[in-house]
Amino acid sequence: MKLEILPVRTGGAAENMAIDFLLLQRYPPSSRLAGLRRAGPPAPRLGQAVPTDEPARFRHYEWRGPAFTFGFSQKIAAVRAALPADGPLDLCRRPTGGGIVDHRQDWTYALVIPRGHPLEDVRATQSYREVHASMVTALRVQGVDAVLKPTRDEPPEAVTEPDAAAGVCFQRAELFDVVHATTSEKIAGAAQKRNKRGLLFQGSIWRPAISTQIDWEKFHDDFTAQLAGLLGAAAEPVPWPELNEDEVSGLTEQYSSPEWVECR
Repeated sequence: MKLEILPVRTGGAAENMAIDFLLLQRYPPSSRLAGLRRAGPPAPRLGQAVPTDEPARFRHYEWRGPAFTFGFSQKIAAVRAALPADGPLDLCRRPTGGGIVDHRQDWTYALVIPRGHPLEDVRATQSYREVHASMVTALRVQGVDAVLKPTRDEPPEAVTEPDAAAGVCFQRAELFDVVHATTSEKIAGAAQKRNKRGLLFQGSIWRPAISTQIDWEKFHDDFTAQLAGLLGAAAEPVPWPELNEDEVSGLTEQYSSPEWVECR
C-alpha cells in the first residue's frame, strides 16, 4: 500500500473543501478487502502492511485569502455570530463535522484512507487519537511540548447535540486533540467524514499556539512518515491527481453557494 503525498496547492475555501471531498470519492469499494473482512484471515493491525492497491492520500494546502470553515452540522446563524467583524472572510461549510476553524494562521491538511483499511474500520475516537499521536511525535522532534488531551470535558447542560456548541475550534480542546503539555492550550484538531468510499480527515494546526520555531517542511516530512508507519504504507510524493475539472468546478460552485453555506 502507498501513502501518496500530493503537491501543495493554494485555493479558496470552497475549492479546498471540494478537492478534499473529491479525493475521498476517488476510492471505490474494494471487493478484495471486503472479502478478507467477511471470511478469511483477520484484518491487519495498525502499522502492518495492508494488501491493497488502493492508496491513502495526504495533502497540505494553503489559502488564497482570510478564510474560515465550519462543520457540516453547524447552524449558520451561530457561525456568523462567532466570526470576527474585521474585513471580508471566505466562508465555507465543510463536508466533515466539528466547529469553526480560523485558517488565517493555521497549517491545514487532509488525509484520505480507503475503505477496508484497519484505521478506517475503527471507532472515530480511535482513528482521531492515532492520527494525532503521529502529529505529536512529529511536533516533539522539533521541541514542541505537545501531548494528546487525555479526557473529555463535560458539555454545557444546555447542549443536546454533539456539534451544537462546538464554537471556534481553537478556543476549546476536545478529547485527543493536540495540546501543549504545560499550558493545555490547543494546538491541533481535526474532523472526519466516513462513507462507503473511505475516511476523510480534515485537520488544522494553530501556529500561534506554538512558541517554538518550526521548520514546517521538516514537520511535513516527519508527519507523513509517521502516518505512513501508522498505515503500514510507503510514503511516495506523486503529481497532482487527474481529477475531472468539470467535477471540481461544479462542486466548488456548489460549496460556495448560499444553498450549501446556509443550509442549516
